[in-house]
Amino acid sequence: MPNGTILIIDDEEKLRSLLSRIIRLEGYTVVEASNVKDGLKKLEKEDFHVVITDVKLPDGNGVELTQKIKSLHPQIEIIVLTAYGTIADGVKAIKNGAFDYITKGDDNDKILPLLYRAVDKSNLQQRLYKLEKKVSKKYSFDSIIGSSKQIQEAIMLGKKVAATDATVLLLGETGTGKEVFAQAIHYGSNRSNKNYVAVNCSALGKDILESELFGHKVGAYTGANKDTKGLFEEADGGTIFLDEIGEMNGDLQAKLLRVLETSEFLKVGDSKPTRVDVRIIAATNRDLQKESDNGHFRSDLFYRLAVFQISLPALRERPKDIEPLAQHFLALFAAKVNKPIPEMSSAFLDKLKSYSWKGNIRELKNIMERIVILSDKKILTEEELPFEIKNRHQSVSTSFDLADVEKQHIQRVLSYTKGNKTEAARLLNIGLTTLYRKVEEYKLS
Repeated sequence: MPNGTILIIDDEEKLRSLLSRIIRLEGYTVVEASNVKDGLKKLEKEDFHVVITDVKLPDGNGVELTQKIKSLHPQIEIIVLTAYGTIADGVKAIKNGAFDYITKGDDNDKILPLLYRAVDKSNLQQRLYKLEKKVSKKYSFDSIIGSSKQIQEAIMLGKKVAATDATVLLLGETGTGKEVFAQAIHYGSNRSNKNYVAVNCSALGKDILESELFGHKVGAYTGANKDTKGLFEEADGGTIFLDEIGEMNGDLQAKLLRVLETSEFLKVGDSKPTRVDVRIIAATNRDLQKESDNGHFRSDLFYRLAVFQISLPALRERPKDIEPLAQHFLALFAAKVNKPIPEMSSAFLDKLKSYSWKGNIRELKNIMERIVILSDKKILTEEELPFEIKNRHQSVSTSFDLADVEKQHIQRVLSYTKGNKTEAARLLNIGLTTLYRKVEEYKLS
């Protein structure tokens, strides 16, 4: 049986009642209103799938009402009832966003197939709307964990620039969450319903990256069998995130500069420019100002990219955020492997907070995932931590003897794998038999 709620707005009570009865018999919930004011009040109080409205109402016009409803409730579909000879009103209503129109006084059975399609479209629109809200929430600034002054200042800057179309340059060490910020800026902007496209500029060679970014024409090179869109076209109307921008080749830097200045680019093998409306967010762990001064990065491109800069703090600079981040990752990975969320002992936390975290949030995330997979303890102790964290304050041998260095390294790897020799051999890139011989030779546990 159909499922949906319908609002009928019509001042002719007999027609309205007849229409309501027909629609209710199909299993729909029906609400009635006799004028624009009453109809808008009901729209505020209840969720509807479809509105059926007459054109001529005592206090307004159904065509104008269509535009207002769509602006307030874009997921609602509207069917307009027009009187004989006023088909132009229906056409205008469709231009204002109506689903369709039907001539008033026609066989009422005609409205049912139309209603079925309108409800189906509304259900799809509502599912998309809920999905978009869920995605926006997942990638919003509210999802960024941390109460330290450093991260809160970065969030404040991100929220301010998100409301604009300004180009953004995100600075920070590897693993500090630059892509998370790029996503939050996109989903906090008026481009959030358009594509967000991310590309790592260091992962591809010059020619492949050029084709990926800008696309190519058929025959541009061997194997180019058809016209292909690039990522800039895919991001049209939305945002493109260029990670590791400092690794970009000089020729591509010039092409990117043209996009920033003219919103146009040439596809590989094309002579006609392609125009796009794309916001650019770039990120790097390099000092681009220094790279520019040394001639390793185009200064004109740097100043174009650096319209608005946000520096993301290293994890060691925000120690108060380590505990909530670790707790978040424990909960995340425990849910993935269907385990209860373990608690963290004070000794475990002390080790986390005193560690230097050269890999930043990414390193913390990876370590928490490994711990959740390997440990079944309800309370985590420092014994669950990798060797380099739990033994951070132990003295390090300064021996230059190769055998001593090899012995220490094998011991560290064995500690990291909790004595799993197969995994240790894989990490050391040696045969299992060789590892057993080394263990016996160095009398390792």
